Amino acid sequence: MLAATLNPDPHADENNEYHIRSLYFDTVFDSALNEKIAGVSRRDKYRIRIYNLSDAVINMECKSKYDTLISKRSTRISRLVSEQIIATDPSGLENTSSGLLRDVFREMRLNFLHPVVIVDYVREAYLHPAEDIRITFDKQLRTGLNSIDLFNKNVPTIPVFPHETIILEVKFNRTLPPYISNILSLAAGWSTRSAISKYTFCRQYEGKSF
Repeated sequence: MLAATLNPDPHADENNEYHIRSLYFDTVFDSALNEKIAGVSRRDKYRIRIYNLSDAVINMECKSKYDTLISKRSTRISRLVSEQIIATDPSGLENTSSGLLRDVFREMRLNFLHPVVIVDYVREAYLHPAEDIRITFDKQLRTGLNSIDLFNKNVPTIPVFPHETIILEVKFNRTLPPYISNILSLAAGWSTRSAISKYTFCRQYEGKSF
């Protein structure tokens, strides 16, 4: 029903899918993980993201939550800069014109921000220009455990869920049109709402409790 109502993602393949791999970062105190589990109202989460296991597009991102609102900052980086950040070498980032990369520099210097886990999944996405609506189905969620080898296509990953589970996410600016809400309400009978993030799920094998 969404496919008949919304636009497919222009970056997807013929099945309206593409692969996402993110390398998530956390502080020496596991701040992003612990604040997520505790439900802290204001928190940040840093990651490097690539698509279809290619280094053609590499984004440094920070996803921020402010009470009930979520925002994302993103900046394109080179393979060289990404490898520098993965190696936890922040030298030179303090002089960049990117505020996001300066924040990465600060977190590396003050809180030892470092890479912790690879998160892999396949995304199916539908878009609508009104309110910048983006509805995604994330499938085949897998964790790279403690690996940080972002660009290695053969890095071992394992499924996070014992059975195939699809994660539905709904993103929009202010309001969601009623006809889209009505379509989404059809999922209520076979879905479970969860505040646990893909990042949190992928770190559960480290013995973290949540």
